[in-house]
Amino acid sequence: MELQLALDLVDIPEGIKLVKEVESFIDVVEIGTPVVINEGLRAVKEMKEAFPNLKVLADLKIMDAAGYEVMKASEAGADIVTILGAAEDMSIKGAVEEAKKQGKKILVDMIAVKDIAARAKELDEFGVDYICVHTGYDLQAVGQNSFEDLKAIKSVVKNAKTAVAGGIKLETLPEVIKAQPDLVIVGGGITGQADIKAAASQMQKLIKQG
Repeated sequence: MELQLALDLVDIPEGIKLVKEVESFIDVVEIGTPVVINEGLRAVKEMKEAFPNLKVLADLKIMDAAGYEVMKASEAGADIVTILGAAEDMSIKGAVEEAKKQGKKILVDMIAVKDIAARAKELDEFGVDYICVHTGYDLQAVGQNSFEDLKAIKSVVKNAKTAVAGGIKLETLPEVIKAQPDLVIVGGGITGQADIKAAASQMQKLIKQG
């Protein structure tokens, strides 16, 4: 089980400063969609240059022109690129094909997918690397979480790894770990804390205990 830090509301220097503090407790650093919108793929490039030992995920939430966008993210140094589970099958297959060519990985974000289990089964057959249940920001506000969806995905996938994202905090982490995802994605649960180093350290400790 790995820990991914999601950076959403920072510029590049702030992001690098944050990651410096928690580098030894995280496995993957995510350049969130808002950062990509504000800073472009340069954010991915500079993060990878600053932390060559960490995996960098570019949260592009690709919906179309998938091969091209995966290629551009790969060129910038992304190890993992995200595409939406709601995208066309052709787009997802194109993303997987390009990622394999580049030696990179594809994470499918299941945000807004209605039949989670049926779609996860299809995605697994397309050869994606990760399938991520994601309680989006707007749904967290009304108290939803992803654990049932995660169980549904785990029951049908044979090859893909699973990931979980959306409002995970230290208090809810034990419940997340119980569901045994391969990748735990945390944003504000680390970056919004007074002591981000302590938060990341405690989370990594719980994850390592499994």
